Amino acid sequence: MVNGSKISRRNFMQQSAIMAAAFSAGGTLAPRRAWAARETELNILCWEGYNSAQVLDPFRSSTGATVKAESLTNDPTMINRLRAGETNIWDLINVNNPWARKVMHPEGLIKPLDRARFEPYFETMMPDFKPPYQWAMDDSGTELLGMAQRFGPYSFVVNTDKISRATAEDQGWNLWNDPANAGKYGILESDDWNVFGICCIAGFDPFKMHDDAEVAKFTEAAKRVFGGAKLVGDIATMNQAIISGEIDFHLTGGTYSASPARADGHPEIRGITPNSGPMAGGKGGIAWIEITSQVNNPQLSPLAEQFLEYVQSPEMAHTVAFAEGTFNPVSQMGNPECFKLFTPEELDTIQWDSLGEEMARSVEYDIVPDYDKLLDIMTAAKRDA
Repeated sequence: MVNGSKISRRNFMQQSAIMAAAFSAGGTLAPRRAWAARETELNILCWEGYNSAQVLDPFRSSTGATVKAESLTNDPTMINRLRAGETNIWDLINVNNPWARKVMHPEGLIKPLDRARFEPYFETMMPDFKPPYQWAMDDSGTELLGMAQRFGPYSFVVNTDKISRATAEDQGWNLWNDPANAGKYGILESDDWNVFGICCIAGFDPFKMHDDAEVAKFTEAAKRVFGGAKLVGDIATMNQAIISGEIDFHLTGGTYSASPARADGHPEIRGITPNSGPMAGGKGGIAWIEITSQVNNPQLSPLAEQFLEYVQSPEMAHTVAFAEGTFNPVSQMGNPECFKLFTPEELDTIQWDSLGEEMARSVEYDIVPDYDKLLDIMTAAKRDA
């Protein structure tokens, strides 16, 4: 799902070194495998969920193929793996919406899909994904670059027993500008999304170049936000802390991060999309959409397109939505045959009741042009807090 940043040379070299170390340690996906026959193997680089046995085992059984999937939690890291030569290894890559259109296709890291074969699937998706869906297409609008599936709003999370949904939506990002809230919140370890959130708290749109005055406001906000945090941790840590009452809300989050707590019987833990904010059109929320693309592998597995069709089926789309990890809406819920598979409890877990209005109040996640500068400032604020 949920990460994005501008690739820096420093990051690229770090990731290349990590990859080299992994191979020297005997990683299971050694490059030499790329040159073997590919008819019975498929390698997938993805966000968690697609790598679960629930999703992969039926495909393995039906095809007799060896299917390997590696899950990461950062889009740029996955893309750097392709840049470093792993186009010879992977057949499919699953990342968030801007990267296929703006980075991977222009750099030749992915190859277009057969539009006649795959575009009809978009016809059955939810209305916002009707073809030609912009994030699945190249700039010219002629090439289909991937398939949309999981998506969701992602701004912040509150315990509605402590802060009502209405109050949180009205106050929005200003929750972090109220000195009375110091010590009442946590921060999820998600650097790129925290950069987005701190830009919003500082009062400006994250997804553009920022002038000196905005950078100064970002610096002040980052120091204040990290200085007032009760704790910083992963999704499990945040959910445990907000359920126990240790914190009342946390930055950043949404359906993706709150769904495990809601599935465990805590409907008071709720992703919030502000009613208004500094993004285009006065919108206050940010949403993500995953796009799965074919890697430009010189020996691409013929199973790649087959797998993309496999996860479009109503039954498997429902499985993807509730694969182990986090639980999320899928674009295939526009198909009545898929939607009827969701129980009322599952719909409540993914906040179906407010999904439409939250997406309408959100801009779609994009690339931050000066991300490296803002990340360095935020990292310093986190270190000094």
